[in-house]
Amino acid sequence: MTLELTVSDDVGAIAPGFTHVAVEAYGLVNAPSDEASSALLDDAARRLAERLAGRAPHEDPHMAAWRAAYTAFGSKPNRTRNSAEALAKRALADGGLPRINRLVDMYNAISVAHLVPVGGEDTDHIKGSMRLVRATGEEPFHTVAGGEAAVEHPDAGEVVWRDDEGVTCRRWNWRQGVRTRLTEESVNALFLLEGMAPHCDLVTAGAELAELLEKFSPGARITVHAPVAVSVQK
Repeated sequence: MTLELTVSDDVGAIAPGFTHVAVEAYGLVNAPSDEASSALLDDAARRLAERLAGRAPHEDPHMAAWRAAYTAFGSKPNRTRNSAEALAKRALADGGLPRINRLVDMYNAISVAHLVPVGGEDTDHIKGSMRLVRATGEEPFHTVAGGEAAVEHPDAGEVVWRDDEGVTCRRWNWRQGVRTRLTEESVNALFLLEGMAPHCDLVTAGAELAELLEKFSPGARITVHAPVAVSVQK
């Protein structure tokens, strides 16, 4: 794997069932959202509704496991939901899912259809290795506030993804930073599918994402890595 991904002992202690699947892709072609990517989101919302069969997203066992993990590091899951639950709520609402760009639409569709958190990072903007850690509270997080670029800091003890330059995603997978997000200019990406065993099938979700990437970016080099359970690296 081109990028090193590690999970700290501190995170493993609060979520021993955590696992992830990484999908690396090089030579992608991104573009504004179009009819094809919009159709993926509509179909994902339909699949989600069939899965839930009238239940609220947080009643799904996988989302319940994520809520327990969020609570364990001091977050309130009703206020800061994991990304899959937040997208699922939007998918079932009248306004539906947002259209961002084709790559983001693709991984959001996979997230909603399989009810698993999925993130996409522009690997050309990642500095060093990626690690899932509990924050000190001093790490920079580049975001936008009031339409202007801003730098925030996570709460001490908050679970974050970070690289050598700072936080790339706050509260595990709640909010992504602007520095590494996928834009219409992105050509190389790391997609991370996250789950709490045994309530998810990341292998199937990762394979479906790879198929979509190949369909929308013929000739791209795509690798789906085997699931990785919690490691003990610091």
